[in-house]
Amino acid sequence: MGPPHGGARGPPLLAAQPPTAAPGAAERGAYVIRRGRRRRPRRAAAPAPQQRCNTRTQHRAGGSAPRAPPRPTSTRATAAPTCGERPPPQRRHDGPDSEEDMFGDYDSFCGSGSVLAQLEALERAQGGEGAVPAAAGAARSERAAPASGSAAAHGAAGAGGSPRQGGRLLHGGEEAGDFGLDDLPSSQLLYLEELAGLSCAPGESAGVKRNEHYVNSCLDKILNPSLCRAADQREGGTALPAGSKHDPSRRESLKDHLKSAMSGNAKAQAPRVSKTKQLKEAVLSEEICVARKAIESSCDDIGPFYGLPSKVKDLLKQFRGIEALYEWQHDCLTLESLQQRKNLIYSLPTSGGKTLVAEILILQELLCRQKDVLMILPYVAIVQEKVSYVTEAERGSKFKSSFTENTQVIGMSATLNNVGDLQKFLRADYYTNNFRPVELKEYIKIRDTIYEVDSKAECGFTFSRLLSFKYSSNLEKADPDHIIALVTEVIPKYSCLIFCPTKKNCENVAAMVCKYLNKYVSHREKEKQDLIKNLKAIGNGSICPVLKQTIPFGIAYHHSGLTNDERKSIEEAYSAGVLCLLACTATLAAGVNLPARRVILRAPYVAREFLKKSQYKQMIGRAGRAGIDSAGESILIAQEKDKQLVQDLISSPLENCYSNLLPEFNKGIQSLLLSLVGLKIAATLEEIYSFMCHTLLGVQQQLLSKEKSLWDIIKEGVENLIESGLVKGKSSEKDDNSQTVLTITQLGKATYKGSIDLTHCNTLYRELKKGLEGLVLESNLHLLYLATPYDMIGNCNPDWMIYLRQFNQLSPAEQRIADIVGVPESFVTKKASGQAIRKNVDSAVINRLYLSFVLYSLLKETNVWSVAEKFNMSRGYVQSLLTSAASFASCVLHFCEELEEFWVYKALLTELTKQLTYCVKAELIPLMEVAGVLEARAKQLYNAGYKTLAHLANANPETLVRMIEHLSRRQAKQIVSSAKMLLSEKAAALQEEVDELLRMPADTPGAC
Repeated sequence: MGPPHGGARGPPLLAAQPPTAAPGAAERGAYVIRRGRRRRPRRAAAPAPQQRCNTRTQHRAGGSAPRAPPRPTSTRATAAPTCGERPPPQRRHDGPDSEEDMFGDYDSFCGSGSVLAQLEALERAQGGEGAVPAAAGAARSERAAPASGSAAAHGAAGAGGSPRQGGRLLHGGEEAGDFGLDDLPSSQLLYLEELAGLSCAPGESAGVKRNEHYVNSCLDKILNPSLCRAADQREGGTALPAGSKHDPSRRESLKDHLKSAMSGNAKAQAPRVSKTKQLKEAVLSEEICVARKAIESSCDDIGPFYGLPSKVKDLLKQFRGIEALYEWQHDCLTLESLQQRKNLIYSLPTSGGKTLVAEILILQELLCRQKDVLMILPYVAIVQEKVSYVTEAERGSKFKSSFTENTQVIGMSATLNNVGDLQKFLRADYYTNNFRPVELKEYIKIRDTIYEVDSKAECGFTFSRLLSFKYSSNLEKADPDHIIALVTEVIPKYSCLIFCPTKKNCENVAAMVCKYLNKYVSHREKEKQDLIKNLKAIGNGSICPVLKQTIPFGIAYHHSGLTNDERKSIEEAYSAGVLCLLACTATLAAGVNLPARRVILRAPYVAREFLKKSQYKQMIGRAGRAGIDSAGESILIAQEKDKQLVQDLISSPLENCYSNLLPEFNKGIQSLLLSLVGLKIAATLEEIYSFMCHTLLGVQQQLLSKEKSLWDIIKEGVENLIESGLVKGKSSEKDDNSQTVLTITQLGKATYKGSIDLTHCNTLYRELKKGLEGLVLESNLHLLYLATPYDMIGNCNPDWMIYLRQFNQLSPAEQRIADIVGVPESFVTKKASGQAIRKNVDSAVINRLYLSFVLYSLLKETNVWSVAEKFNMSRGYVQSLLTSAASFASCVLHFCEELEEFWVYKALLTELTKQLTYCVKAELIPLMEVAGVLEARAKQLYNAGYKTLAHLANANPETLVRMIEHLSRRQAKQIVSSAKMLLSEKAAALQEEVDELLRMPADTPGAC
């Protein structure tokens, strides 16, 4: 049956409703949008109830047919008059609300045409017939007498009108649902749906059927109290004897209840729901459905926007300024391999727009296919890490289910050479294109001459021009590489990046350049001062003297010696144009998208290593900003002695991508073997070999030496695991063939569950075991020593005077820790005084204890700046140590959880992990759980009165912007939204715990 009035029905909005919507909000929204008709204007006087219903019916039929004669009052005859059309009252009450006359004459509680009056007539009719509640329900069934049903239908429809209720009392059909939701006020809808929530089954399906159930159930309860009594009987109430009269007091209580509820609903303000918003959500819901069907079909239709709703396209335009995709992006997204969900590798030059394609593919999985997505990002600019998902995927402990038949793998890179190996490994198609949105011109500078890279030239480059900058003798000495001449050609109008070999060189170059740029001080001066204030706030009042000197000139440095907050602030200032020049290390080329008009390579070295082709491509790929620059330039500064190496660099191909399991990478293969056995993916050497043949190492077996085959490597690795006590083998006979079945030991299980490096797992076990004999708990220094990561030890060079000073500041109990781990005080004293040392002490233990002193000071002071100065370390290194320690503490915790003998460490390491993760005072930890809130911001919020998660969840973003310095409106909205989500998750977790506690165990004795 079609919708009333011939209106088209839209899709239900359940999929588009926000998760915090009140119960029934989705259903109400669906009907508001689907029906959406305008109500008729009010009339001066309302007809009698019988006439009103007939007039309404005649209006809908569109004709002037005579009215149907009045019908007798009975169970059936009452159906038409109570169609729920409640015209406005005849008179308006402007005075105080009155419960008696609030609803006008015919809508009052006591009028002859009121719902209660009809209900009384119905009850009298049922009482006179001696009907029981079940009979009353049966009288409303569709299985009614044909004659009676026809009469009712005729009365409802008029001449040619469709029967809306037939002979039923608002029961069962779609019309009833439309009727109720269309004609009742918003406040009453809330009341009806609350009643419906008490009786609806929790598993009821969403959509139109659920709406019908709500409306029919609720209206039946109001208009037929006998059904309520029947429901009470089913729920264990006192049963009424057959043929008994209705209880007047019971009827009166229902009347009082209705009177109170309707009065309250009429007074209550109707929820303000934007119909425009609901309409947009309906369209979005419909488009998601269409996109899902399109993306699952094999046709060429790509849906509204590459299998996504057009809302995605609108958001890209609004927030990214992207109005159309590049041609290659369109070609890639419409590849047949993607339509069939095959694996794909695509490769383009840097800044070609690869990430946008990945984001669209991710949204397709999340929105349309309802699947999870794992995106792995690189951190350094080399090919191996750029396709890091390949090497990491070979670790079974982390990706046990990643490479199943139903999983699609998409790889993207700007620097790939041996794609064939990767294609074979991933069984993937390959797409490549040389597109670049901005043309890149490469130059080489030797002395004062600039050459342009030209692949057709014999030496690889041709003469371009001579530098025209006038250098004084002093300036020539300060800047022999003519960096100032190259920089002043582009800044401050355009931006520039200078890649330097070392961190110290970054700072020196920034300081040297600003010394000769006095004329640029006035460039965006206010924003620069704001940046300095922000950096001071991050450093608790401290700021790097180099940055304080260079930022007023629009210059800064960027390397790992900065804290995360400092780097982020500098990156944002550079992107906004406040800073026009950054002196940086190679790490910026891979991890941060900060393009520039000109990129200068200070030297063809990274530290002391000559540049690799992939590193060079990543650095020069930063040149040229799409939509801003018409071209990008890169200039590599080289010395005459490096000319041949530079020629080889620009003419050589990219480096190959190799498996991380090759023997020269040492520990990779053994970690994988342990995971395979622990996860029960393989239990014999044959099964392990079969698995390894499908890895990238299996594809690249030709790279192995002739002396050792893949089988030999596997066998040797398993033997090492058995010797280390991580795996044990047991002989078994199968089909008359004896083979060794491998099982993991408890130590091995703890090792792979905790992701402990195999070279350190036995050392960690011994130290934890030794700690049980005399764990010093006067402070957390002993625990910090056990949680200090082994991989940070090699980069530590203790300052022995600082070592001795920190040692002497320890309490006697804490000094005993040094004796326990094996660092006597006499050794530290002799080292500090420069005396000869006869007794050998393990340098790894010495360095580890020194780093634990750094962590101990951090937890006491919670100030990276002061601790970095105290130990003469860069603040970036101190922060990196803190982050690594927090991660390793969590690993040690998981390690201990698998070994019962270490039960005592569980609670201690849980708290220590939290302290290391946040490294702030305890009262700030709840605030720092919110995304986007770091220590400096948490202190601002706490001082402003936002001390709990609930405070942030209920905060007004506009108030936050006014009260918190340097907080943008976007950041404020993000913080509030994140706090609400986090609070909701915590509440849901607590509710799950409550439900679990209240749930009756299935094995309870005597339970059915």
